[in-house]
Amino acid sequence: MKYNPEICMELLKTKKEELKQAGENRYPQRNDFSDEEVAAIKSFFGPWPRALEAAGVKPPRSDDRATHNKEKRIRAKRRRTMAKKQKTEENQNEKTEK
Repeated sequence: MKYNPEICMELLKTKKEELKQAGENRYPQRNDFSDEEVAAIKSFFGPWPRALEAAGVKPPRSDDRATHNKEKRIRAKRRRTMAKKQKTEENQNEKTEK
């Protein structure tokens, strides 16, 4: 079969509806399609998550990703700093007890 972007989008939307009708609350996965269909979908839309977004099956990812990652790094740094500070205090307390 000859695929085009419209057919690929329709495949994704139809599969999402089929899953919904079957009571499955999930996005279509690659293994729900034939290898030929997966290759066509990915060739038009790129990685699988972007294909789901292009078809309107999955909400687009947030543009706040850079901000989210920065906040995550800051939280991790604070946890490391606090752990290091506690360890230093414990070592000092052990020295003063001797």
